[in-house]
Amino acid sequence: MKDLVSIITPCYNSAEFIEETIQSVLNQTYENWEWLITDDLSKDNTVDIIKKYNDPRIKLQVLEKNGGAGNARNNSLERATGRYIAFLDSDDFWYPEYLETMTDYMEENNAELVYCNYSRCNEQLQPVLKDFLADKVVTFSNLLKTCRLAPVSTMYDTQRVGKFLFPIKSKREDHVMWLNLLKVIPEGVPINKTLAKYRMRENSVSRKKKNIIKDQYLVYKDFMGFSTVKSLYYTANWAINGFLKYSKIFN
Repeated sequence: MKDLVSIITPCYNSAEFIEETIQSVLNQTYENWEWLITDDLSKDNTVDIIKKYNDPRIKLQVLEKNGGAGNARNNSLERATGRYIAFLDSDDFWYPEYLETMTDYMEENNAELVYCNYSRCNEQLQPVLKDFLADKVVTFSNLLKTCRLAPVSTMYDTQRVGKFLFPIKSKREDHVMWLNLLKVIPEGVPINKTLAKYRMRENSVSRKKKNIIKDQYLVYKDFMGFSTVKSLYYTANWAINGFLKYSKIFN
């Protein structure tokens, strides 16, 4: 029997895209999964769309109060019972072999955390930038300078490392969580294969780089406990690497 994978999904006003995301999970060749969806009190018909799918593996919970993506992810994590934790935001997409490839690699290589390539797409899921490549081993040290790990393309083994929650007081909660995880394991291992699509929405907070310089600085200053000078150094590195990351357009 293959180990259970817990898929963690926060959603808020995702009616426009959620059906594509749901279908990408239902099409997985790896079938032993549970999907913990936490709706952050959507104002559209997201919840009604999810409830149309009569699959006992889909476990929806609607929060009574909007608390942000980190809080919603934590709600899903607390309900998760699987060995492996995978993340899928409510507007992203997995290729059918995503779960099977990731879990097989972890088992065959005794890996604690793996990440793969992903396509960077517009709202119609058409690629607009070159694929982000998983071509380097990730460590705490190099993750400080740039965040190579994305929820849509990363999986870890709770049997070996436990669960890692997201800080709810940070707008850069993903990066803080990955850093905390890489404090206790030596590395994250790359799988150089494109298995997912990341939808870059025009109104996405994560795409407004100029507006989150301060939030990124606080990752180092408040959450890592670094000095002001050290925090500024890593913020500058992150900003430069972020520019390079999103400048790899097609020729």
